[in-house]
Amino acid sequence: MGLTAKIRTRDGWAVSHAVVTVTDMTGSQVLRAEADPEGAVRDTTPLEPGAYTVIVTAVGYAPAASSALVTASGRAEVGTVTLARQGGTELPPPGPWTVDPAHSGVAAVAQHLGISSVHGRFKDFAASIEVAPDDVTKSRVEAVIKAASIDTGNGMRDTHLRSADFLDVERFPEITYRSTGLTAAGSDRWTVHGELTLHGVARPVDLDLAYLGTGSDPWGGTRAAFRATTDLHREDFAMNYNQVVQAGISAIGTTLKVELDVQAVQGESLPQA
Repeated sequence: MGLTAKIRTRDGWAVSHAVVTVTDMTGSQVLRAEADPEGAVRDTTPLEPGAYTVIVTAVGYAPAASSALVTASGRAEVGTVTLARQGGTELPPPGPWTVDPAHSGVAAVAQHLGISSVHGRFKDFAASIEVAPDDVTKSRVEAVIKAASIDTGNGMRDTHLRSADFLDVERFPEITYRSTGLTAAGSDRWTVHGELTLHGVARPVDLDLAYLGTGSDPWGGTRAAFRATTDLHREDFAMNYNQVVQAGISAIGTTLKVELDVQAVQGESLPQA
């Protein structure tokens, strides 16, 4: 007897802070129960046979309502109730997430001689994400990149990029990014507002972020995937080096296209290998 239900997100993950309220046909509340850490509701309060309305609520999610018919057994099996993020926007379950550098990438692309592109990446970085439980727009991202870890596949070019002409890694060993807020740009797209400190200069930089989904990994953890892009202008960060090879054409373009592929593991730290 009583009520059973499972509360899940669209990705299939438990909503552990959900509350289930049952009302009869007169609108009177007859039962109220909270989900356990697995998102399951199991309440043994007997219910009179008849029709009821089941309302599921959780902070940060849009309420969901459904009908339930209680039989002579006094039991109502609601099944799985799927909750959507408030406003139709989606992010992973609330709480801390740690970016896995082994399965993530920080890349940049610059024009070379006006006709081709040079691709580079940073090999040494760390980042964390905090998904806010009540107001998703207050979620936070912090990242630290070791400037000397730049790798374009050419040793001579990498040495030049580490020099005072560009990154000046001796004086400015770290590149940092700290978010200041999020704005929804679609059901699974966000604009991350933040401050980037590069070459000792701090500037506001927005990231165009796509949330790609959440799933289990082979090591018993939960992972979320994101992709983010932005354009940076070297002169905004006092990197003004330019070698002009002929009229109007520079050796290296002034605009950098930054591409981030991110896998984050649920929790405050990465699992031990």
